[in-house]
Amino acid sequence: MINRIYKDSWLDLKPYDRIVATDYYYLNLCNEVKDMIVYGGNFDELLSYLEEEDIDYLSCLLTSYFEDIISGSNIWNTFVKIHKRMYGKFLPFYDTDVYYEEEINSQDISFLIWYFLNIIQDEMLVSPYHGFILVIAESVMELFDNAWDDAPENEVLKTYYQMEENEDNYYTAREMISKILFETYLFHPDTQRRLVEEEQELDEKMEDKENILLYLREAQDDFLHSAHTRLFNLKGKEWAAEILGDEHPLSRDFRNMSPRIAGLFLYKGQDEKDVFVEHIASGMRFNMTQKSFEENSIKDIDTILYLGLVRWKEEWWFSGISFQAPYNANIVMKEKKSAKTKRAVDFLTIDKKKTEEVLKDQLEAFKMVNNGEQIVFLPADKVDEFVKKFIDKYNELIDIPEEEKKEAMRGAKQNELLSREDLSKFKTVLIFFNPFSGLEIASGVEHAFPLSNNPYFDEDKSQDDVVSLLSSDMFSKELAMYCIDHCKEDLPFFKNELGLLYLEDIDFLLRFWKKTNYFATPTITLASDKTDSKK
Repeated sequence: MINRIYKDSWLDLKPYDRIVATDYYYLNLCNEVKDMIVYGGNFDELLSYLEEEDIDYLSCLLTSYFEDIISGSNIWNTFVKIHKRMYGKFLPFYDTDVYYEEEINSQDISFLIWYFLNIIQDEMLVSPYHGFILVIAESVMELFDNAWDDAPENEVLKTYYQMEENEDNYYTAREMISKILFETYLFHPDTQRRLVEEEQELDEKMEDKENILLYLREAQDDFLHSAHTRLFNLKGKEWAAEILGDEHPLSRDFRNMSPRIAGLFLYKGQDEKDVFVEHIASGMRFNMTQKSFEENSIKDIDTILYLGLVRWKEEWWFSGISFQAPYNANIVMKEKKSAKTKRAVDFLTIDKKKTEEVLKDQLEAFKMVNNGEQIVFLPADKVDEFVKKFIDKYNELIDIPEEEKKEAMRGAKQNELLSREDLSKFKTVLIFFNPFSGLEIASGVEHAFPLSNNPYFDEDKSQDDVVSLLSSDMFSKELAMYCIDHCKEDLPFFKNELGLLYLEDIDFLLRFWKKTNYFATPTITLASDKTDSKK
């Protein structure tokens, strides 16, 4: 006899801590789902990807989907709505010619099983077309179909995904994002588990155990604002906007919530409404609302503060942890020289048009030193030589002072997906010019590119490299798409059935696989505003 699933496991996937009346019904159904999975004839195949304890997790996930549909909490329906808007069909992978919106479907269950198998472990890619997935889904669907008429609505659950239309408190909005990312069944195997992994790593590295709770709180606040879900590569604020719906007044406010700025600031005074601070690295001034920093006892101008700031409804709110220290000229000077901390405010200052012009000019320079090609393959010890040729050629193309040429190109050297330490492990590398970010140096996927300028291509090794290129977060979406656009006709992987099927949903899959590297971010350092960086 298998062990039962108890309420603690069920509540792990809920945005509340105490069991409510309807939970007893769904917990019982959850155990029926587990029984069916274990005794349904496909358990051994499932265990080739999962540990036995993961079966409880999967059972809770699938039953929570059913509860969500019954209760109208709008999590799964939001996923389907977004997919239909983006791709013109209800779901990836599966035939949805017969599909019932806002009701249960076996295709939904098949997708959720695939999702769980590929997110709970990262050692093997599990195809969505495996027969055992479809068989389990049909059996679970039969259970849910039989329960459809009697299943109760969980009215409590629904309230956690609603907000008053006139809500203006940032912390209430942040709490909703937290509930979505860390306490909702659909994202629990994804963002909740990733947060726990980050916290465990931080705990192991931190020597200051006395203040570990502060650091963990800071890490969670940073993750809440920066993490993208594997589904659609959306942030928590975007999911909040989607779940509320476009007709809700706060939907736009969630979308417009700023990225979090965390770093060192100088205290510059305050009034009844705001605390005035200056971001040391960039020199930018911010008015932080007193509503978020009421109990401050700062008296001395230029006191150094560590803060996190988020803009919500046109006000800057304190978010995360804070600490203060007396003014220190060495700290201030070091912070002003830090390119990394300056980039924290890039979203407020970056000139998108100028950045696009610089990247366009750099791409032209790259092609000029690479026989018109956007990608080059070479020995690892020749990387610096090639990059120098590229920089010299770019400097010939732009008409700005020499010092600012160096500043404008600094980011080109920094935007490498492999560090120099990693690079030393390989004999050969590729350098790709990403038109949305700049230079990208990578290795281990050379056999994914059957190109005339690639002397290292080996067709027998191509399948592993193609799979790695597509599924690894190490490589950008643009590099993966360059392979597909220029090489798919000559690669065996895209001639077999699975490769062809993947192509039908390739953008969805790339968003899923490249959780931190789907959206390219320019890291070039633009020339001074005093100087025009155009050719």
